Amino acid sequence: MEQVLRPLLVISATIALTLTVGWLVDRILSVADRRHPETPLWGLLRNCQLPLQVVLASGALHGAYGWTGIDTGDDVLVKNLLALVTVGSLVWLAVRCATAVAETSLARYAARTNDPARVRRFRTQLTMVQRVLTFVLAMIAAALAMLLLFPALRTLGASLLASAGLIGIVAGVAAQTMLGNFLAGVQIAFGESVRIGDTVVVEGEWGTVEEMSLAFLTVRIWDDRRLTMPVSYFNSKPYENWSRGGTEITGTVYLHLDHSAPVPALREHLRTVLEGREDWDRRSWNLVVTDSTPSTIQVRAAMSAKDTDDWWTLQCAVREELITWLQREHPYALPRIATSAAAVPPPQESARGLPAPRPGESPSEGPGGA
Repeated sequence: MEQVLRPLLVISATIALTLTVGWLVDRILSVADRRHPETPLWGLLRNCQLPLQVVLASGALHGAYGWTGIDTGDDVLVKNLLALVTVGSLVWLAVRCATAVAETSLARYAARTNDPARVRRFRTQLTMVQRVLTFVLAMIAAALAMLLLFPALRTLGASLLASAGLIGIVAGVAAQTMLGNFLAGVQIAFGESVRIGDTVVVEGEWGTVEEMSLAFLTVRIWDDRRLTMPVSYFNSKPYENWSRGGTEITGTVYLHLDHSAPVPALREHLRTVLEGREDWDRRSWNLVVTDSTPSTIQVRAAMSAKDTDDWWTLQCAVREELITWLQREHPYALPRIATSAAAVPPPQESARGLPAPRPGESPSEGPGGA
């Protein structure tokens, strides 16, 4: 009976202690969050409750394993597994804490800065630093787990150390794509060529940079599709960044009209339409004839907007309003297709003084036939 109750009591007490400590820490952070609403740090740290409880539970079970009296036949393996869980949960806890600190820093920076471009730049750099820190912590945890918890691997590591140069060359050649993307991601994050939140045109698709990792960059396209591309693409191929240097953008609307279209009246109506819209930022506008063909003229209306969202809605609204106004006030200005019979040129005398053959006659047939 003791062999069952003893381990059950030890494990139950450990779990109860872990839950109690986690609950107390969460209550303390909750009180601190209510007392300091100016900073989101304490509320974000509450997300660390689960990894903290895992750390406490695995560490307590590792320390109290000898009291349980459990005989598995290989106690070293069980304690090593518990230690592995503790190391992994410590990395998890560290990543959660770093995320809370990063989000707090971003919120404070955004509150002090009125320039959205600077906020996007800081967010991109912060995200890249988080990714690198997570990768480094994971690698350190894996190395510690192998070298400290499994002594047999120390001998293997010592024997491999002599051939580390050759292994490094082979690994560099095999992972050159991954390393290239990693270095490209760091270069983009701190070179500011593209940032999270920027509006870009890549491979003919228009969207917003939504996420950036060590290897890939995700663009959210206007129709909610996601375009995932390697980070190295943005260092090796041209692309359009509409947010570079500012979010302001000029939109254009092209209309194909008849030559009789009242261009001055259309220009005045465009000004009236723009003055009544909030998505026009009042910077600039114009309406000019940019081209002409034998049947139509091409009219371009240009108007400025503060960002790409207003740019798109403004273009659609202006195009619809101009066409509706022309249909209502000047229907003759819309392009027309001539449907009357084509004019036939007058008959001409041939080189021998004979009249030219009529349609349907062969050249050898005269007026009197063959």
